[in-house]
Amino acid sequence: MLDKELKNALEHFDQLNVLIIEDNTLVHGLLTDALYELGIKEIRCAQNAYYGLRLCEEMHFHIVICSFNVQSDKDGFHLLEELKFRGFVKKSTVLIFLSAETSETLVNSIVELQPDDFWVKPLSASNVKKRLTYALQIKRKLFNIYQAVDNKNSSKAIYYADRYLLDASLEKYFPSILRMKGDSFLQLREFSEAERFFKELLNTYQYSWVYLGYVKALLKQGRIDEIQQLLAELTGKPDTRFATHDMLAQYYIEQENYAQAYDEIKLARELAPRNIERNKKYWDLARLNHDHLGQYQATKSIATYAKNSVHDSPRLLLNVIRAGIDLACTLADSSSEKVLQESERYIKRLQEHQEFGEFKEQLLVAQARILNVRKQNELAERLVETHLSLRTSTDIEDNLDKVKVFHELGMREEAITILQAISNQIAGENLTSQVVSKYVEQEMKERQEIFFTARQLHEMAVEHYQKKRLEPALTSLMQALELSPQNSKIAISMLKVLLAMKRDHLFQDEHQALAEQGFNILNDHHFTGSSLEAVNKLKGQWQATLN
Repeated sequence: MLDKELKNALEHFDQLNVLIIEDNTLVHGLLTDALYELGIKEIRCAQNAYYGLRLCEEMHFHIVICSFNVQSDKDGFHLLEELKFRGFVKKSTVLIFLSAETSETLVNSIVELQPDDFWVKPLSASNVKKRLTYALQIKRKLFNIYQAVDNKNSSKAIYYADRYLLDASLEKYFPSILRMKGDSFLQLREFSEAERFFKELLNTYQYSWVYLGYVKALLKQGRIDEIQQLLAELTGKPDTRFATHDMLAQYYIEQENYAQAYDEIKLARELAPRNIERNKKYWDLARLNHDHLGQYQATKSIATYAKNSVHDSPRLLLNVIRAGIDLACTLADSSSEKVLQESERYIKRLQEHQEFGEFKEQLLVAQARILNVRKQNELAERLVETHLSLRTSTDIEDNLDKVKVFHELGMREEAITILQAISNQIAGENLTSQVVSKYVEQEMKERQEIFFTARQLHEMAVEHYQKKRLEPALTSLMQALELSPQNSKIAISMLKVLLAMKRDHLFQDEHQALAEQGFNILNDHHFTGSSLEAVNKLKGQWQATLN
């Protein structure tokens, strides 16, 4: 639609097209009655996301009113995300979100999509007319700046903002204008200018977006030390803590402090769990930090929240399967088996998918890895030797999983061959994120230097310990902890070996750091029952050696 036509439509109620996506027909009735009273004639209603999208494909809507609890195919959050992704909803569109729920996680998710208004059910006709009229007024008055933002022309947006700010009749819209101007400075990466802009605004406005813009401008300049107190305040307030944790996660990624980035992304994800890109970042950081349980939870969240959305893909189930097997490789037999059975259920779901044919080799790799974790090595080797080749895929994740199966079966030459291919692939891949590149680099290093899984190394260490071979036992456990650094069972075994080395006068000064690492891991875990008794007994035995 041409800019002139769009602007003209926004100025006349009878030329507006309105889409209502809501599963409750009573709400349809209340809204349509209120809109008719305003003079709006073209109103379309959809009871589910699928029909809502169909309508958007058929005609342009100036106003979209969408409910969170849209039934049958996807919730309102992912529907709005898709509408924005496909260009059906822009900055010049009046976007209204409806919900009977007002939980912090929902509100955070909605705020991320920046609707023009959020209406809490039950609705009243008078309130609908009043608030929609005001939202339309803003769109009309600030039309040029909204169009500049839609066209991704940040310099033009700043130009129009400056013009509007000289018009005293627009004073009640100044906060909206200033926010778009500040966002434009950030988009242009003019961080020093953005800092000055937001700092000056803080003298007049106390809106959360002003604080967040100021913080982002300083973080982008690497000046976190100057705002530690402000960061502490913002992470303590409900309306700013989610966005602050999210910004801090990105800051620490850029600083290559991946452990701190992981802590921040976990907090941000907990406060706004529906965003798929954030869940992907959480998954990548979990992998980089060797948190296999976090990795598994992240892939399951992505598969759940992406279902029937623009992000949905059978590959998401494959990610869950792989993460489950990675987790099982770090667990004891009973816990491992439970995760493997769940992975097999996901395999069955993927086999029933209409695109199953594209993933036959990937599932063969997964099945071979499952057999190996269950110590059915001969069956796993037969499956690999019969069905797998050294031919690499264009997908890095597929290649990494091949490396894992070859590595876990002791086929190290084959694993190294594919690792070298991945290295070349990463070097020529500009789109790979910083975190994924670092994870692949870490995997390559570990697969070349450590020949077994964390679980295999732990089992080898137990055998060495039982046969009084303490130094080989300690070496195996150190490698196991490198692969699974928060594993309490491995930490307990390492401390037992170190205690035995003390008794046998083999304990050296350099072993003290390992002991501290082991106790730090135990202190980070919450133990109960017999496990707590065992840990306390171990701590007591260690303390006795110090007296």
